[in-house]
Amino acid sequence: MDVWKEMKRLRVEQVVFCQEEAAGLQAVIAIHSTKLGPALGGCRMWTYASENDAVADAVRLARGMTYKSAFFGLPYGGGKAVIVGNPAADKSEDKFRALGRFIERLQGRYITGVDLGTTVRDMDWIRQETAYVTDTTGTIMATGDFTAEMTAYGVFLGMKASADYLLGSGDLAGRTVAVQGLGKVGYLLCGMLRDAGAQLVVADIDDARAEKAVKAYHARVVAPDAIYGENCDIFAPCALGGVLNDDTIPKLRCAIVAGAANNQLQEEIRHGEDLEQRGILYAPDYVLNAGGIIITACELQGVSVPDMKRSVERIYGLLQKVYRYARQEGVPTWLAANLMAEEELQRP
Repeated sequence: MDVWKEMKRLRVEQVVFCQEEAAGLQAVIAIHSTKLGPALGGCRMWTYASENDAVADAVRLARGMTYKSAFFGLPYGGGKAVIVGNPAADKSEDKFRALGRFIERLQGRYITGVDLGTTVRDMDWIRQETAYVTDTTGTIMATGDFTAEMTAYGVFLGMKASADYLLGSGDLAGRTVAVQGLGKVGYLLCGMLRDAGAQLVVADIDDARAEKAVKAYHARVVAPDAIYGENCDIFAPCALGGVLNDDTIPKLRCAIVAGAANNQLQEEIRHGEDLEQRGILYAPDYVLNAGGIIITACELQGVSVPDMKRSVERIYGLLQKVYRYARQEGVPTWLAANLMAEEELQRP
């Protein structure tokens, strides 16, 4: 990957490569935009196959955070930190404190928080070096699974909005939903779907997670590779990005794709058009999964918990606005969402 070319294509402001040998830190901080305010976005830790993969993930995720903030009128830009390493084996206080020092040097341009592979404890370590961190001990996001719950709630509302738009009713009772990935968000989403009367098909690379969903929600489990071909109303990618690609899209037997994963389209233009041509309604992921950044922004601004939830509930109406815009302009839904976010970014 040509880093400069990718930064230009995605209009990324800054990429910071972070290395501290003594702490074993190798990380990337991507700041996509600070036009609307400080770049807000979590710290991810993952075993990347290459340095290019780490950079590509950081810049794409950072852009998604910018669009989320712009779309929902939040006074923040978008950023993301990624640490290269196995979150189950490679964590240390020194590593996260070293990252905290890099964040501090950015002087408030970037604010981090919990993301895939990181925890409240990790943010507490970062907090020892910088104030530009959320999700630390004592905050609302550090209590229970509130961030995951609000993210799942937003996805659930987005599913209802999608069903209402395409199928004529937002009632999910009797609808079949195939959920890929049963981490915190995916599992909580299953509970909301079950309470709404939906029939669940689930898949996860962790057999224990899948079995838990069977016992709690009477879900039917299929192999991870088989979930794409399940006959369902809604396919919900809730694991890693890039799952909608040349191999998987031809297998889909759903009316709607609506899930919590970031960057679901491996190649935004080509694979977004593939879904459009197949008549599958795609719910743009950064609209659907914005619950996390919404409540983080709310906490930074001192908003009450009930008002946080009401803010997340805006996802329903705004997603339907995306669908109407796409229909009126004759463009795919992913492009409609991008154009709407860009309009907000261009406002004086």
